[in-house]
Amino acid sequence: MKCDFRFTTYEIVEREELRVVKRNGARENFNRDKLMGGVTKACEKRPVKMEQLEQLVDDIANELEEEGYREIPSTVIGAKVMRRLEAIDHVAYVRYASVYRQFEDVGEFIDEIQSLGQRRPRDSSQQELFR
Repeated sequence: MKCDFRFTTYEIVEREELRVVKRNGARENFNRDKLMGGVTKACEKRPVKMEQLEQLVDDIANELEEEGYREIPSTVIGAKVMRRLEAIDHVAYVRYASVYRQFEDVGEFIDEIQSLGQRRPRDSSQQELFR
């Protein structure tokens, strides 16, 4: 009290960096920008607003934080992205799915598109992919 200085302490929650376990077993820090890049690439030349993509990435990042993972398989993140993209734009969903599921031929694309049509009623704002 005599020195006339005030000391303040702050408490913050120390969080361990979220690590992503890749398919090959390699581990890397979760990178929001990398996730945004993949989603943006899937939605390229589609009528999807950047705000929607930012919200999608924010929602996934917040969900991962809330779930308290220290490490998470990349497949779990990919599934979360696909579920959200399917609700936003079917073409972007198929694009993302083709990379995520590593499609190797046109038949896999057709199977995915047909299963998409069975899961969801046709949205009149989406163009028909196959007739």
